Amino acid sequence: MPQQFDSTTRRKLRVRASMRKIRSDRPRLSVHRTSQHIYAQVIDDAGQKTLAAASTLDTSLKGELKSGANIDAAKRVGALVAERAKAAGVTQVRFDRGAYIFHGRVKALAEAAREAGLDF
Repeated sequence: MPQQFDSTTRRKLRVRASMRKIRSDRPRLSVHRTSQHIYAQVIDDAGQKTLAAASTLDTSLKGELKSGANIDAAKRVGALVAERAKAAGVTQVRFDRGAYIFHGRVKALAEAAREAGLDF
């Protein structure tokens, strides 16, 4: 009898399976969004280290943003994580959007990171 999973577990399994297929020597730019904030981090999977991170909760952004849950905030986080990644010596990444559709805040973060100098 096949094992049954709920929709959340199936989504997590599907996302991780796709990440295993595209193993790369590049670090990955991982995005997580909630209803109130957006987070991004550049992760080196080989060394299991976070190389750079940014979110709407950063002190440098928190006072300037009206809300952490809009496209403008995502653009600022994308530019900030790209700046921090370049300072850490990373210019090429692969984009890990998780289970999120490449639309809205996720797309805005990715485009801002590209404009700031990350290549993916």
